[in-house]
Amino acid sequence: MRALPWIAPALVLIFGVVLFPAGVMFYNSTRDISQSGVDRGAAGFDNYRALLDFGPIWGVLGRTFIWVVAVVVLTVVVSLALAQLLNKAFPGRQLVRMAVIVPWAASVVMTTLVVYYGLDPFYGIINEALVQLGVIDAPYGWTKNAASAFSWSIGIAVFVSLPFTTYTILAGLQTLPADVFEAAKVDGAGRVRTYVSIVLPQLRSALAVAILINIINVFNSLPILKVMTGSIPGYDADTVMTLIFKYIQTDHKIDVASALSVVSFLIVLVIVAVYVKVVKPMKEV
Repeated sequence: MRALPWIAPALVLIFGVVLFPAGVMFYNSTRDISQSGVDRGAAGFDNYRALLDFGPIWGVLGRTFIWVVAVVVLTVVVSLALAQLLNKAFPGRQLVRMAVIVPWAASVVMTTLVVYYGLDPFYGIINEALVQLGVIDAPYGWTKNAASAFSWSIGIAVFVSLPFTTYTILAGLQTLPADVFEAAKVDGAGRVRTYVSIVLPQLRSALAVAILINIINVFNSLPILKVMTGSIPGYDADTVMTLIFKYIQTDHKIDVASALSVVSFLIVLVIVAVYVKVVKPMKEV
């Protein structure tokens, strides 16, 4: 009880920002809410049944899985290489480190819009560059096709996720003791063996935390996909987050959107619980 005054502000914040909205969301998911927002009474689990009856829902869930796995895996792989480079001493290293922060500091929507208009088949600079380089024969409407727009969205998500992940790994690299590397060199271990057997295990905590935060952020990401795929008809480029947005903004189905929000919330909780149980992010190496 003595600690309660110290943790009370955090508890109030958790209740106000997490628990209360989650409770309202679950309540709305069990109500029959009209398109104008009028609560017409209890609906039980009809809104959840409506999700199951929605044909493209399994495609949306599968696409969400691909979205999260592709972005997180590519981000971690590129960040490992980038962090290793930034950990070396070379002229202009501070400037390069500062440049890495730019995608993080810039607005995600602004970054996405730059790519979106760059891909325009009529005046897009990226389209023109691809034609000039011989990658494509003629300008192509990348953002008009669900598969290509989704693929470009993955690339943008990786780009904006690199700064946080790279700096997290870089912080882990800078804590590694030099004598361990000297001992490995004396024992005749090569660079690859040293990296796999010494560096990666020592980066366990940094990598585990970076991956977990990236999973949560990418799963809940909306701006990139909204800008890149929002004008494409149908549901072939949707993830859970963009589908929730469509239910609210286009179809005005607040109750069904709340049901899908509850489902996505539970999915994230299960993923986090399983990940923490299996990976044990804070376990000592």
